[in-house]
Amino acid sequence: MPAQLLAAAEWFNDALITRMEQAGWPLLSRSQSLLFVKIDDDGTRPAELARRLGITRQSMQELLTKLRVHDLVTVDVDPSDGRATIVRLAPRAQLFGRDAAMISAAIEAELVDRIGGGAVAGLREALSRDWGSAPVVGP
Repeated sequence: MPAQLLAAAEWFNDALITRMEQAGWPLLSRSQSLLFVKIDDDGTRPAELARRLGITRQSMQELLTKLRVHDLVTVDVDPSDGRATIVRLAPRAQLFGRDAAMISAAIEAELVDRIGGGAVAGLREALSRDWGSAPVVGP
């Protein structure tokens, strides 16, 4: 099942990234596109974003540089700690998110055509449940 879950996520993400590019948005890498859902509403420090994505701080800085060029994120001094920075979604990212939501809905509709409405509803229901903490075996 893990391989199937990953393949399904990649299928959806690949379709979304490609269609966003076709709609005129910059082509983003998988990590860049995943970053959007990891940024808190009030902003998030780059080190925390790197941890959430499982990448190095240096890789995070590279991602942020590319997203800043496209005016999708801002990186400013953290008002609670002048030594740190905080990442926020730029105003243009709201338009990006709107387009991503519309394209995601279209992709989901295509999935309904391919595997059926009941299967898609079952997927949504199963993925929406609280799975609890990951089952980890102690030492």
